Amino acid sequence: MLQSLTPLAEKIAGRLKARGETVAVVEGSGGGLISAALLSQAGASAYYLGGTVVYTAPAFKALTRIDPATLRDRKIRSATTDYAALMVEDLRESLGASWGLCESGASGPAGNPYGDPAGHTALAVAGPSPKIATLQTGKADRLENMVLFAEAGLKLFLEALDDAPI
Repeated sequence: MLQSLTPLAEKIAGRLKARGETVAVVEGSGGGLISAALLSQAGASAYYLGGTVVYTAPAFKALTRIDPATLRDRKIRSATTDYAALMVEDLRESLGASWGLCESGASGPAGNPYGDPAGHTALAVAGPSPKIATLQTGKADRLENMVLFAEAGLKLFLEALDDAPI
């Protein structure tokens, strides 16, 4: 599973090291696979500042600086690009990272309480070249979706890195 993510992580690691930039990662239904891929690279401490898996409301409360009222006031819910963008900016600022990457979705086998089907995730990259995306895999296989979510997040991050001024 991790082996399929390694080539993307290797490219990202090379770009971040060459630029002297750092990243912070917040994940949900991907369960930490993005962080695992980035940390699988030798010398990861040069670019990986930290990450977290925010999978439940108690985790949200304990691991973010975001007031839940902000979500209510802005009508933001998890598994949306607005949520992913808010989460990633919070962690990026908290850790002082150059970049941030967030994934929030429904890996399966069922959808989430908000009506998103299994295989749905929202992604956001914060930093010099911000990006957002939504992925619908159409699959109910939990593990397969987790890997696909991580792959999509890493690809989006690589795209942001390539689009950013050097």
